[in-house]
Formats: sequence, C-alpha cells, structure tokens
Amino acid sequence: MDERKERELYFWLRLIREFEDRVSALDKQGKVQGGVYSGKGQEAVTVGVCHDLRADDWVFPLHRDLGAFLVKGADPGRLMAQILGKRDGFAKGKDSFLHGGDFSHGIFGATSMLGATLPVAVGSAYKFKVRKEDRVAIAFFGEGASSRGDVHEAMNFAGVHKLPVVFVCENNFYAYSTPNELQFAVEDVASRAQGYGFKGEVCSGNDLHAVMKAAGKAIHRARGGEGPTFLECKTYRYHGHSEHDRATYRTEEELVTWESRDPVERWETYLGKRKYDIASIKTETTERVRKIVDDALAFAEGSPLPEGPEAMEDLYATPVTEG
Repeated sequence: MDERKERELYFWLRLIREFEDRVSALDKQGKVQGGVYSGKGQEAVTVGVCHDLRADDWVFPLHRDLGAFLVKGADPGRLMAQILGKRDGFAKGKDSFLHGGDFSHGIFGATSMLGATLPVAVGSAYKFKVRKEDRVAIAFFGEGASSRGDVHEAMNFAGVHKLPVVFVCENNFYAYSTPNELQFAVEDVASRAQGYGFKGEVCSGNDLHAVMKAAGKAIHRARGGEGPTFLECKTYRYHGHSEHDRATYRTEEELVTWESRDPVERWETYLGKRKYDIASIKTETTERVRKIVDDALAFAEGSPLPEGPEAMEDLYATPVTEG
C-alpha cells in the first residue's frame, strides 16, 4: 500500500469513531429517535471489509455497523438525519437508524431480528449469479445471531449454489449479555462453515491489516465463482449492548485489555512505524472528521420532523409501468 491509501484507511477509522462518539453524546441529550447500538471498538471490521468494494456491490449491515454506511458512501448528513428521526433521513423520519438503508449506495437496512437479513443477502447473491453479474453481497451478523434458524438456512442455500456472498461474523463475545461459552460448544463460530460446504476463516477484528487480508481473499473467491466464505472477525464493543446497557456482566480488566488493542491506535502505531509524520496526520484528520460530523449534525438538526399525514406515504412500492 502507498501512503495515500494508508492515510485514507486512517481517515475512515477516525470518521467512524467520531461519528459513533457524537451519536452516543446525542443519545445522552435525548436527541436520538430509537436505540443506539455503538460499534465503538469494531471499526476495523467495517473498514477492512468495505473499503475496496465496488459501487454496485451490496452490504447488509448490522445495528452496530454505522461504519459500513459511511465507507460505502452514504451521505453523513442523511445518516445523521436518519438517527435523529428527521425527514431528510433515509426513511424520511419514519424509522430509527437500526432499520435505515440507502439503496442508492447498495446498503440494505437491517431488521430488529438480527440475522434476518442474511436470507435477503443470499437472495441478492443468487440474483447476481443467475444474471451473471460481477457483484458481491456482504452479510454482517453477530455470533449470537449465528445460532438462528434463518442464518443456517441462508448459509446452507448459499453453499449449495456457490453464491457470491461473504458472511462476516462480528464476534464481540457477547450476545447482549450472554458470553460465547454459553452460546455454542466450538471455539470458532467459523468452524460451522464446513457443514455448509464452504471455507471458514478467523481473523483479529481489531487488526485492520488482518481484516483486509482475509476479506480481500473472501471477496476475490466470491467474484471468481468459488462460492461463499464465513469470515469470523474477533473483536469487542466498548459500550454495552446498547447505550442503556451498563454491561455489568463483564469485568473492568476485560474491557481495559481490549481497549489496549484499540484498532484506531494500532493503525496510528503502524503509520508511525512507517515513518510518516503521525502528529501532523492526527491533527489534520481530527479537524477533517470533526468538520464532517459537525456539518452532518447541522444538516440533521436543520431538517424538519415529518408531519403526521406522511405516515401514510410510501406504504406500497411504486407500480412499474410498461414504457
């Protein structure tokens, strides 16, 4: 990689972190419509997987994947408006961030039933294969959702038909408050891939280099007609399941241990080892990302709330007319 690319990756890590921190602060101020599920600490996963996707590839994010929206090209102002429940958000103020999607940038909205978007991702990948389109679907899910029936059905179908989909498991070790050892009897969730007939791979989700390498291989296999990959990224969320969860089920030592592996700080260390002027890069990037988030918030706060009658709009798809 050249310096330009490495600095670009740093920008994405910092932008996501700044956006996450601002949303958490807004939630404490009572300005957010709906729940907030912070992905702080998991930035390397979304950056590592999404940074080199093509514009017509599709991603199916989780509730903690705000970063996937930004890296895939969603407008930060509209994203913030979505979070604040404003008319200029993706759902026109009719839904929370959790369910927001941006079809113009290939981003499908999640559902409250985490993992339920995997069959939709697989359906998209099936369409890509049938129409011989050089496109890939990226399906994010958590280790807790990996035990759901629709996740099994999606992976089984994808394996049978060798579809161009990458299943990205963000294993942050807790399904709300349930630790891994009470969820499944295997050390790596990705070992389940063998039962579906495709490759499973495990990497450190806090190491951007590791995620990029593993994701790059998986996406290359998918594009080449070699079928799906189950990519497990072992990472950690700094906040609780949601902002109202105090996460008393984990120890301070555990949290500090994972914070010492912070993906943003690790990339800063790497840039420093590359002999770049890291102090200058940090200052420049801080100013840049703060302005982007400031502008996004100003846009969102200036956006109107939806009016009551608008609730009855967009209930049905626009009919396709013969032309």
